Amino acid sequence: MPPPKPSRERSSQSSLRDSFQSSPIECSPSKRPKLSHSSSHQSAGAPAASAMYDFSKPNHIDLTNGPATMTTVAKKPAAMARQIDASVQSGPKQLIVKNLRQTPKTDPEKYFNQILSQLDPALSAILVNEKVRNSIELLYQGVENLCRQGRAAPLFKMLCEKCKEGITSQFEKPLVTQASTLDNTALLRSVMESWKAWNSRLKIIHSIFYFLDRSYLIRSPSLPTIEEMGTSEFRNQVFSHPTLQPRILSGACDLMAAERQETLAERDSALLRNAIKMFYSLGVYSSHFGPELLGRSSSYFASWSDEKAKTLDLALYVEASQRLIDEEVQRCDDLGLDEVTRKTLETYLEDLLIDQGDRREKLLSTTGLSALLQADDRDALKQLYALLHRRDLCERLRPPFEAFISEQGSQIVFDEAREQEMVVRLLNFKRKLDMVWEHSFLMHEGLAHSLREAFEAFINKSKRSSMTWGTDNPKPGEMIAKHVDMVLKGGLKAIPASTTAAKDDKHEDADASSEDEDVEINRQLDNVLELFRFVHGKAVFEAFYKRDLARRLLLNRSASADAEKKCGAGFTHNLEQMFKDMALAREEVISYKSMLEERDSRPSIDLNVSVLSEAAWPSYPKVDLIIPREVQQQTTTFEQYYKAKHTGRKLTWKHSLAHCQLKAYLPKGNKEFVVSSYQAVVLLIFKDKSANAEIAYDYIQAASGLDDVELKRTLQSLACAKYKVLSKTPKGREIDNTDTFSINANFSDEKYRIKINQIQAKETKEENKETHERVAADRAYETQAAIVRIMKSRKTITHLDLVSDVIAATKSRGVLDVGDIKKNIEKLIEKEYMEREQTEDGRNAYSYLA
Repeated sequence: MPPPKPSRERSSQSSLRDSFQSSPIECSPSKRPKLSHSSSHQSAGAPAASAMYDFSKPNHIDLTNGPATMTTVAKKPAAMARQIDASVQSGPKQLIVKNLRQTPKTDPEKYFNQILSQLDPALSAILVNEKVRNSIELLYQGVENLCRQGRAAPLFKMLCEKCKEGITSQFEKPLVTQASTLDNTALLRSVMESWKAWNSRLKIIHSIFYFLDRSYLIRSPSLPTIEEMGTSEFRNQVFSHPTLQPRILSGACDLMAAERQETLAERDSALLRNAIKMFYSLGVYSSHFGPELLGRSSSYFASWSDEKAKTLDLALYVEASQRLIDEEVQRCDDLGLDEVTRKTLETYLEDLLIDQGDRREKLLSTTGLSALLQADDRDALKQLYALLHRRDLCERLRPPFEAFISEQGSQIVFDEAREQEMVVRLLNFKRKLDMVWEHSFLMHEGLAHSLREAFEAFINKSKRSSMTWGTDNPKPGEMIAKHVDMVLKGGLKAIPASTTAAKDDKHEDADASSEDEDVEINRQLDNVLELFRFVHGKAVFEAFYKRDLARRLLLNRSASADAEKKCGAGFTHNLEQMFKDMALAREEVISYKSMLEERDSRPSIDLNVSVLSEAAWPSYPKVDLIIPREVQQQTTTFEQYYKAKHTGRKLTWKHSLAHCQLKAYLPKGNKEFVVSSYQAVVLLIFKDKSANAEIAYDYIQAASGLDDVELKRTLQSLACAKYKVLSKTPKGREIDNTDTFSINANFSDEKYRIKINQIQAKETKEENKETHERVAADRAYETQAAIVRIMKSRKTITHLDLVSDVIAATKSRGVLDVGDIKKNIEKLIEKEYMEREQTEDGRNAYSYLA
């Protein structure tokens, strides 16, 4: 019941009450007096209008004398209006209401006890989850009235005691009783149900005592709010109970263990999330649950790590470790664990799975990394790199990475049985490593240096073996030169499929195909050029590349002229003279033909000659060949022209490198054959013979002058290959000395111009050996020249300094073996270029002999 409100006007109550009783006006708040406007005369006893509005004379106005003053409205003269204005201007006067009713006073202590008698049963009903008899609004008004009377402190004390009693009776005691029969998870579920029930009841309590919370508690820093008080009481009475607390924490940790083992039901998963929220609300997450969870997690992760490290190989261990870390971080986010817990768990897992001694050795072992690289398992390598990156250990991958590259590369380089596949295998190996570096190692700069250094190390290794004919020449230089020759000579068809880029042939036309071929050839040459940059000694490559280049240029068998120039400038500058000779030779032929036109000479043969400087080109063996009379006449004419133009020069004809175009008149159609000089000489033997004439092998040999090896290869290309211009008797693919040959009258082909390839003789072992020995001899001469230059400039030098200077002076051509340097020093001593001596401190030294 609200307290009576004190009256604002208490003066002259007795006189007002007496006058009010005699007044005919009813002072009801809902009824107003009705004013009569029909009377024109004032009632007896009513004051005049001038006296009524004259505030200067009387100090009080009596409103209880009669209705005439309020009901009669008369017309006021002008004098009265002026008098009213004067009285209004004199200021406000005191208004006294007589006979006003006064509410009797209520005792505050009695009212306080009355409100408590209403709140006590209401709180008891709320705490036991029963219906409250009084309305929430009435209870709220009572709390507000007590707070306005200054009784907030005892009211809050009563509330705290009541809540404590309710939590003890309704939640603490039942939970302690259940703890003896329930397991940890079931007990945690009961605690969560109690926490939910308490929160719902606390909300009702808070709605009743809201005014207390907002007006008193929130302004008292030392006092908790109602919500804080309720949470604190539940924490003190339920969670902090010595029987319940360890069981509650164990239940939550048991649910976390089940979650990690993926055996947690969806219902229990929700229970775990709600329990974590409760720990946050109770303020016990950091002090109790977090340490307990980390302690139990460390035991679980330690046993997990020991088991996986012993039973799994590197690939599976890396995958499982990365998955465990990712799942644990995601689990922290899903369950709402705080940032400290997430960081702590993640750091602990990184230390345990990556940084501990035996784990680090496993992750950085050469054997494990080599197995992943050998299997080209890029995903596992990427996971390995990600694990190591967490602890900044990526640089530690460099030694095992280099060891794998060196081992695998050395096996490729020194594999004598598959030496013809060396460059293709090296290209595939390099491409695989590049993709691993880009995709798995995320283009780590240090690992890129390791890749280049390891490649450079193994590709320049030398070993005296039958592959290099007992020399220490690096084999990759020779094989790179032969691979380039294959690409430039054969084009796209000669390129192994394993090294070509993947193409979509569905929408290619002829022009696009030709363009793609040039692009692919250039790409292949770029890859080979990248390999070539690793090679220190260019002498072996230059020797073989120079020989193959000469054959391509002279026979016009290059697939791409632009690629030839690119390789000539990119691989070595020593071959530029060969390109210059070809350009000068073309100009020389143009000049020769201009001379013939001036003389009005029209030879039957269109002769093109390439005049080359012998020093810049490889040497070729002399082959006996009886050329046709018409060709002999033209070569004599050109030789006379050239010697007349260039005095003192000698021409040596190399017919083995020549090629010809012959017009053939056959029974089934005329053809034009593009053949070698050997093939042309053999075919021209049949020129003056009848169509059915058979010519014996011996006759052809005598007429051509070719030896058995060259003649058999030539006849085989004409009678046993794709285009059988000649018929051989008896049939077969091999040529014997007893075979006879005739023109194939049935030869036909849809093309008019036909190129008949000469069956190329494979490189003989003698030629290969000769090339390697020549390179080794040139290398020895170069070493001796470097020694002489150093001795001439230094005059006297110790042995160690001389060896060091020689290696530095010749490193651009490849690293020399110290034993080879000593041998060349001995040779120079024998030739009396230098002599031995000793320094004052007894060290070996050499002095230069002028």
